[in-house]
Amino acid sequence: MIIRSWLFVPGDSERKQAKGRENPADALILDLEDSVAQDRQQVARDQVRAFLQANPDRSRQQLWVRINPLDTDASLPDLAAVMPGAPDGICLPKPYSAADIDTLSKYLDALEAREGLARGSTKILSVATETAASLLTFHTYLNNPSARLVAMTWGGEDLAAALGASDNRHPVTGDYDDPYLMAKSLCLAAARAIGAQPVGVVYVDYRNLEGLAAECQRDRRAGFIGKIAIHPDQADVINRAFTPSDAEIAHARRVVDVFERNPGVGTAGLDGKMLDMPHLKQARNLLALAEQISRPRS
Repeated sequence: MIIRSWLFVPGDSERKQAKGRENPADALILDLEDSVAQDRQQVARDQVRAFLQANPDRSRQQLWVRINPLDTDASLPDLAAVMPGAPDGICLPKPYSAADIDTLSKYLDALEAREGLARGSTKILSVATETAASLLTFHTYLNNPSARLVAMTWGGEDLAAALGASDNRHPVTGDYDDPYLMAKSLCLAAARAIGAQPVGVVYVDYRNLEGLAAECQRDRRAGFIGKIAIHPDQADVINRAFTPSDAEIAHARRVVDVFERNPGVGTAGLDGKMLDMPHLKQARNLLALAEQISRPRS
């Protein structure tokens, strides 16, 4: 299932969780990491488990959980606490390589067995670029990745801290600096190489919805599908941006049709432009994306 918008919700806020359930976001990420103070970790775990158990119907909106990093003492207690609620997936922050995905997958094997859940039913979203080492280990994702790994995103804020940077954007243009553009590109390439959904990074200026829409369009043109939201108002903008328009669908159908009417050709003309096989593949990809988004959720 394609998830266009992933909305972070603090794990220790019942009010924000309830409002998140009414939000148009395709998925909520119930956060046990950055948005929860150290002295409220157990409170957050208990609230997240209760929320998951109280909301077993995920047909419209999936419920995921961001745990603490695996190299902390909090990650296993996080997992043990929330798995009775059968989350749709686990968001893993600050991995060093695909070995962390494999470790998490093994933990989930055991916890699914404990809870009587179908093996492999809990998926994984990797926030793949929040450590310095992660920029040098993307190749590890290509070696028999866990089938649980269905989505990858990148992170610019924690990566800036890991690299010792004071900021991650150019002071004049506002564009990401080179290390973060590299992180974005490597995340996109790795996700596509293994058949995972590449997810755009958070847009921190949450009041600037026009800027968010523009960044969504850049992400979509680059090949990303969907984006992380940090404010409820962002979800609707993201959903619109990553849903193919009627005009796009109509054009893609015309591209497919012109090749199907001329079987065996490698190029074809349409509206005064020459098209070749990459254009046909792009058209089919867009139609497949539109079909997946429109498909009833179960």
